Amino acid sequence: MAKAAAKTKAAVASASVERRPALAGRTLSAPGVKVEMLPPAERVSLRAPQASLAALSKALGVTLPVKPKSSATKDGRTALWLGPDEWMIIDEAGNDPLADCAKVTVLHSAVGISHRNVGISVVGPAATVTVNSGCPQDLSLDAFPVGAASRTILGKSEIVLLRTAADSFRVECWRSFSDYVFTLLSEAASDAAN
Repeated sequence: MAKAAAKTKAAVASASVERRPALAGRTLSAPGVKVEMLPPAERVSLRAPQASLAALSKALGVTLPVKPKSSATKDGRTALWLGPDEWMIIDEAGNDPLADCAKVTVLHSAVGISHRNVGISVVGPAATVTVNSGCPQDLSLDAFPVGAASRTILGKSEIVLLRTAADSFRVECWRSFSDYVFTLLSEAASDAAN
């Protein structure tokens, strides 16, 4: 009996576990807009005082923006300004921004949030109308230009919104709200097409 239990434990321990992102592969295409789940990315919630920004920017390889509603992107890594001492770092190149922050000795707080958040892409001529159907923020290009980023709401969910092109947005939300956010955006995309 003990041998059988040990064999079962060994088989379970050697089995590989595949982590699948929330709503992986989910896509909706409607006339004028496409809503789809983005591939996994590394994310860090970063807090730091002004005096630490130069060292952190150097370590991260991207200049941390200091202007409200702004972002900076370099080599697959994006830094989004969320507040006077707060940024979200998104790395889509397979690198580890948390490890990069750990090498810095200046005052800061960096927390990995890669498994908490998911990204959703909204792209096409009707992207602005689609996002605006649930987001009260003015998303005109004058008020929210390419590169603009902010923490806001979509329906009943808090999101972080980044405009990646004139007709393209990245919506970051908590994994637990991803089905709600994706469904809301999908319905809005269908409505925008009519």
